[in-house]
Amino acid sequence: MDLKSVIRTIPDYPKPGIMFRDITTLLTDARGFRRAVDELVQPLAGAKIDKVAGIEARGFILGGAIAHQLSIGFVPIRKKGKLPYKTISESYELEYGVDEIEVHVDAVREGEKILLVDDLIATGGTAIAAVKLIERAGGDVVLCSFIVDLPDLGGADRLRALGKEVVALVQFEGE
Repeated sequence: MDLKSVIRTIPDYPKPGIMFRDITTLLTDARGFRRAVDELVQPLAGAKIDKVAGIEARGFILGGAIAHQLSIGFVPIRKKGKLPYKTISESYELEYGVDEIEVHVDAVREGEKILLVDDLIATGGTAIAAVKLIERAGGDVVLCSFIVDLPDLGGADRLRALGKEVVALVQFEGE
């Protein structure tokens, strides 16, 4: 199965000129979803991973499935104001401003090995903020995993420049 074939492309969403890569079609395809999770777990064979951290919202779906398959805990990385306990936060720039993500102060212990998961890597702003957040909490991000990479936007390369290993299952060039 070609995972790329079960990812829907929506032109001009959320604004003109954007080709939105919608993984919900992959999630509703049982074989595609299973294959994606298996392929995201495969690079971890033999590695010691303590927890999976998923970036809101689609990273929750993928990260939860991966954490279940690895029999390890899951850490939600959420937008500001969504977590009920004490948090630490990290800001990042958007095209049109600044946003923040948060994690509970006790979600990651010093020295834990963390797998960071999200559906897509574009410019890398959110993923880089998530890496910084996990590291401030005491964790070590050992791998950043995505279903989709938009390599022309440079996010995966920005993560690699921070010394992070990056895995993406499919690439869409020219985005």
